[in-house]
Amino acid sequence: MEHDEHLTSDKDAALAGPATGTDGGSAPASDAAAAPERRCILTGAHGPRATLIRLAVGPDSQVAIDLSTRLPGRGAWIVADRRLLETALAKGKLRGALARAFKANDLKLPDNLPDQIATGLERRALDRLGLENKSGNLIWGSERIGEALLKGKVRLLLHAGDARADGMGKLEAKRRGASPDTVSLVLPVGRDQLSMALGRENVVHAAISDAASAARVIEALERWAAFNGTKVNAADENDDPSGSARAETENYPTGLANAETEEYQTGSAVAEAGIERH
Repeated sequence: MEHDEHLTSDKDAALAGPATGTDGGSAPASDAAAAPERRCILTGAHGPRATLIRLAVGPDSQVAIDLSTRLPGRGAWIVADRRLLETALAKGKLRGALARAFKANDLKLPDNLPDQIATGLERRALDRLGLENKSGNLIWGSERIGEALLKGKVRLLLHAGDARADGMGKLEAKRRGASPDTVSLVLPVGRDQLSMALGRENVVHAAISDAASAARVIEALERWAAFNGTKVNAADENDDPSGSARAETENYPTGLANAETEEYQTGSAVAEAGIERH
């Protein structure tokens, strides 16, 4: 799994302190950093909440995903791994683990739970872009982005998955020349979805100058990619900047394109840019 470096075994976790597969309710967002690690009810692996998915049970015994970790009541945690979840769902292991976690045998478990999670993570990632745009943290338009790159003011550069190679190549050339430390990503969605998320027309490229904003966007994209079994990778230096990034995009239709390195794992794009998570 691409995100396993953030998970620990039961033995390792015993040395680090208590972690639970269930919780007594949701915690305020401000307490996220101080919250204890959670344990996956399927694998027993422990990790921070950002690497796991919370499931909650409603009054009607319906199991629901809780990506915001704000639904009331007890919750159970599973690793953000679609293949593992689909296998556990098909073999009945997920139902059994949830029954033990919630001490209930009449739980209503949706058959399309993996699809619900994938759709939810995609929506949250795009919504995060929209929120950052409304907060004034995004720059759009090739000319404006190019100027910001030359001034070294960009912390994160984003390209729509169907961006033209020549337009992307021009911005990448400016980034490599003036802002080599800037993280650059090719999104797993095209300009239509990106434009809709930002509430603007024909957005192909976007940039973020605020470090905290960039970290929030990268984290949302990483979580989405990790669930689909892909990686957050960079559209960075290429011998052929006019085409290789696009070629890699086609190889990762559900993830983020890689045209720089095979070493990016969940969380590393943030570390590479020197951006602190908030």
